[in-house]
Amino acid sequence: MALLRKHRDEQDQEGVTAAQLWEGGDRLFATPTGGPVNPRTDYDEWKRLLKLAGLRDGRLHDARHTAATVPLILGVAERAVMGMGWSNSAMAARYQHLTAQVRPDIAQRVGGLLWDTATEKPKSAS
Repeated sequence: MALLRKHRDEQDQEGVTAAQLWEGGDRLFATPTGGPVNPRTDYDEWKRLLKLAGLRDGRLHDARHTAATVPLILGVAERAVMGMGWSNSAMAARYQHLTAQVRPDIAQRVGGLLWDTATEKPKSAS
């Protein structure tokens, strides 16, 4: 939140600097005159950041899959994931992937519910 507030303050200052050239609007990301950012800008910036970080080339869209899958791997509660900006759980699930780290954990948890690990016998229903 602190970064978003700082960004808003910087944009407010850009509006003052641009004066009558300021296009206004309620954009989170805008040009120095308040206009819409060219869609190509995100793509170009993504490619620049990948190169700068020494990472392999990847699609910007892949970052959305990563942003959905990492909380799944970490076991973050679904409600918390929704608080990260996903519009609904179905949308987040569309981008989440059951990775090699997630599958064994699921199997172990289910096994722990069904079997007594000391005797490997089914647990009695209570």
